[in-house]
Amino acid sequence: MKTILLYPLSLIYKFGTAIRNKLFDLNILSAKSFNLPVISVGNLAVGGTGKTPHVELLIDILKNNWKTAVLSRGYKRKTKGFVLAEKAVDSRKIGDESYQIYTKYPEITVAVAEKRVAGIKHILKRREDTQIILLDDAFQHRRVKPGLSILLTDYHHLYTQDRLLPLGRLREPAKNMSRADMIIVTKCPEDVTPIELRTIEMGINVYPYQSIFFSTYAYGEMKAIFEENNSDIQTLDALKQARKPVILVAGIASPSQFLSCLEKYATEITPFFFPDHYQFKPKDYQIIEQNALEQNAPVIVTEKDAARLTCDEKYPKTLRERTFSIGIQVKILQDKNDLFIQKITNYVKENSRNG
Repeated sequence: MKTILLYPLSLIYKFGTAIRNKLFDLNILSAKSFNLPVISVGNLAVGGTGKTPHVELLIDILKNNWKTAVLSRGYKRKTKGFVLAEKAVDSRKIGDESYQIYTKYPEITVAVAEKRVAGIKHILKRREDTQIILLDDAFQHRRVKPGLSILLTDYHHLYTQDRLLPLGRLREPAKNMSRADMIIVTKCPEDVTPIELRTIEMGINVYPYQSIFFSTYAYGEMKAIFEENNSDIQTLDALKQARKPVILVAGIASPSQFLSCLEKYATEITPFFFPDHYQFKPKDYQIIEQNALEQNAPVIVTEKDAARLTCDEKYPKTLRERTFSIGIQVKILQDKNDLFIQKITNYVKENSRNG
């Protein structure tokens, strides 16, 4: 019954997205190109496909050889317009994901703007030595024409097996994957078999001009996110040896992999899962604090949640003394990491203003 009711809405949504994309295809709505490499990272579906970790992968590849800038819209920030990440900013001004990138990579330029064309122009004016722009979550932002478009799809929610909003999670039809130059299937299990990957590849059926990669997450070490942290457990190995319980806090779209990582180290996990980009409330802190103190347990959060918590003066001192984050890194599977790096750097070299 629900499907029958939502189907007309999905048709209307499909019609609207088709008209918009056709206007861009016919150049009735214009797309701006820039005289430097622009790489877009995005997806077809709503929800988390791992855009920020994959942008960080690109930063790691590029930052030592090119002056790199990252531009996003700054989802759920409290500001409007263009904001450049500088010393006075926090997650409330530029969004949690942009703030996470800014704190991890202070040597690059990080900025937010709803209008990407204006955002790029501001970056090039404020940071004239910028050599490459990375656009975070920009597959649908067609006002900018990227030189390289990377489309992400979650292994657990492939766009080939999804439907348009509101029936499914797709922002636009799956056939629009044709605009991408590269497709990455993200969040693959570490033990995924070659046969499974081949089946997915055949289902996606990339065009001859497209390349496809598969990636997974590698989780890092515990990291204290407050100076007040005085916990006697500071590493995952120490956590495992002490057989300590853990309070897990995650405000991300897909926390299952994060939970699986901690299950290797903790004897007992009390999870508190919240919606993606969740703004924590004092009552949330009270419940988390009560459980942490009763169990004498460390609190472990994601990097994205840490970006919000470290900017929240209401986060209790008792929790600051025991809160850690665990970072993630993207790993390209099938021994194709070098090929991935080569494709990225070749594009940048061929399209650099000094190249």
